[in-house]
Amino acid sequence: MINGQVSHWWEQIGLPAARPTLNESLEVDVAIVGAGFTGLWTAYYLKQADPSLRIAILEQRNVGYGASGRNGGWLTNTITGGREQYLKSHGRQAATDFQLTMNRTVAEVIRVCQSEQIEADILPGGEFEVAYNAAQFTRLREFVKDENSWEHTDVQLLTQSDATERIGVEGALGAAWHPHAARIQPAKLVSGLARVVESLGIEIYENTRVTEIRPHQLDFVGGQVTAEFVIRATEGFTAGLKGHKRLWLPMNSSMIATEPLGADFWDEVNWSQGEVLGDFAHVYMYAQRTADDRIAIGGRGVPYKYGSRTDLDGQTPEASVKGLQEILHTLFPQTRLTNIDHAWSGVLGVPRDWAATVGLDSHSGIAWAGGYVGTGVATTNLAGRTLRDLVLGRNSDLVDLPWVNHQARLWEPEPLRWIATKGLYAAYGLADRQEAKGSSHTSPIAHFADLVTGKR
Repeated sequence: MINGQVSHWWEQIGLPAARPTLNESLEVDVAIVGAGFTGLWTAYYLKQADPSLRIAILEQRNVGYGASGRNGGWLTNTITGGREQYLKSHGRQAATDFQLTMNRTVAEVIRVCQSEQIEADILPGGEFEVAYNAAQFTRLREFVKDENSWEHTDVQLLTQSDATERIGVEGALGAAWHPHAARIQPAKLVSGLARVVESLGIEIYENTRVTEIRPHQLDFVGGQVTAEFVIRATEGFTAGLKGHKRLWLPMNSSMIATEPLGADFWDEVNWSQGEVLGDFAHVYMYAQRTADDRIAIGGRGVPYKYGSRTDLDGQTPEASVKGLQEILHTLFPQTRLTNIDHAWSGVLGVPRDWAATVGLDSHSGIAWAGGYVGTGVATTNLAGRTLRDLVLGRNSDLVDLPWVNHQARLWEPEPLRWIATKGLYAAYGLADRQEAKGSSHTSPIAHFADLVTGKR
């Protein structure tokens, strides 16, 4: 088993040749910090809208080194933090419009990949979330009922027989499915997008670490870049910038990928349409059937490292690997003798209120997007189009969406955030274990943890 080395996705296609490092000061129209999905989508849409713009992207490692090259490959329509958070501040119609926009964002990513000839193993099979104990099934039914009270959600409740016929998850009691999702290979998407961006004349500088963002300027190891607009697209690595230590918590997530599984297995479980697979546990999992017939499955490993530390090139603790294997074997007992070919981890950005944000301070020229809490594969595309409109001063429907210029309070200082994060995820794990014993109601421990985290 390979442990670390960024991700299985990069191992599969190989890291691209290193791009130039920026070694001197530079002046451009738009400087973007971070060459992941957010930075690349923003550059793509800006350059298409105004080819005269001078745009430079600065990346501390390589394109797609962060969450964009390590995630579970879920291109789905989830609004980070949920629609309900915007009811009081913006009203129901604004939240409904946001959902419709996210549906269209999934289609937009697929459209661009087709038009730009980005081969990213995209298979639009929808999102399938399963319940395999009574408490999960209670939450699933409540979830479907709530989703169906909103427009544009298109969520279906699947009975036990319908669910297991669609994907043969062991012990499934039912499932929820909606069509606005697709499986992707994330490293293929991010590398293809980088190729397209460079073909438009945008410079990407790798191994160029930005240390501070200031009005109309950023400092990097080796010099400064001045720009009319500076865009922070650093997601889980934001805490490494001066003055941003407590802005977004870098939450760790881990994944494993099995060896390729044979036709007999796939015929038995009937997982064949490109559905991305999740569950209704509190410490939830996410999975896909890859284009080369593996199961790639992820979930929380060690959720947070003290002091907002971020990375060891994806190296994953043995306990996290075993935990994911246990989930895999619970869902598909047929995999108990299956080898695990790769394990890796990465960080995602978590605001204190668990709500993503995109915005621009027109006075300082500083723009930002992130805090996706694991929903960034689609949301980054919306962020890129929104930043395009904010930078160019367009009065579009996108700039009126309720997440624009949203601000959350800072995370608590250490050691409080380490204690709280470790304790809360231990509580969620305990709640899952309690519910596995047969209760049909959500554990009170999980309700309490939701209140503390700000999810409720």
